[in-house]
Amino acid sequence: MKDVITAGVDGTPESLSAILWAAEEARLRRARLRLLHAWVLLAPEPTPHPTAEQDQNYWPHRMMDEAATAVRTRFPDLPVDEALVSKDPLEALQEAAEQSDLLVLGSRDLGPVSRYALGELGMQLVAHTAFPTVLVRARQDTTATERAGEVMVGLSLHGPCETLLAFAFDSAARRGGTLRAVHGRHLPAYAYNRGGGVEPIAAEEAAQDARQELAAALQPWREKYPDVRVDDRVVMESPAPALLHSAADAGLFIVGRRRRHRLPGPRIGHVVQAVVHHAPCPVAVVPHE
Repeated sequence: MKDVITAGVDGTPESLSAILWAAEEARLRRARLRLLHAWVLLAPEPTPHPTAEQDQNYWPHRMMDEAATAVRTRFPDLPVDEALVSKDPLEALQEAAEQSDLLVLGSRDLGPVSRYALGELGMQLVAHTAFPTVLVRARQDTTATERAGEVMVGLSLHGPCETLLAFAFDSAARRGGTLRAVHGRHLPAYAYNRGGGVEPIAAEEAAQDARQELAAALQPWREKYPDVRVDDRVVMESPAPALLHSAADAGLFIVGRRRRHRLPGPRIGHVVQAVVHHAPCPVAVVPHE
């Protein structure tokens, strides 16, 4: 554990929401909060106490001061570091992620089309970063905000997911809330009859198999975290809609991104892409093998 949470600062309402979410997470983890603003065109820092006309970094300084003030107003005892970095934002944030337990970014909110507007930088970081990243929108659903202790994790069960489950159980334990573990799965071909309808007995057998697989994956973590209440659910439909239909009242939505070393470049799957664009609450993307 590095005991550092890094939040990106860019002066937008989305960034401020992310900063305050990161501050609360740092409080829960008893970690430091690092506020980071990066831009390749930042000028060298001037002499002490420059005037606004002399300070070529006036706006970056103003953004950072406003962010730090917002944090200290709500979390007066939280240790906060401020960093203005003269680098490409993607490079600087990737480096920051390596030095942090968590990277937190604002996810662009454009009203009715907010679900489609995550932003290029956020998508690049989610695809490239080997460490957990949380995406936070400026306006959260009231129900999700009120149920901030409710943590949800989506599980594919197609391979090991220990890193993802460790993050999910740890998050739920810190919040003292319930962990909702959801697995979505298509009905197998044998569950359909020749007319295209569903055979109830075959469908229930497939669902029971899925429930047993989910229970087996969760059992070691239930034993490790006996105080965490677990609500495990199997939804027999396409994984992306299955997860999103279960997320309406979640406070934090956790999904995994498998690191596929044989592919030509970093990618995110369609389920993760659907979740980060459509989920009504902050989304944590956890890379794992």
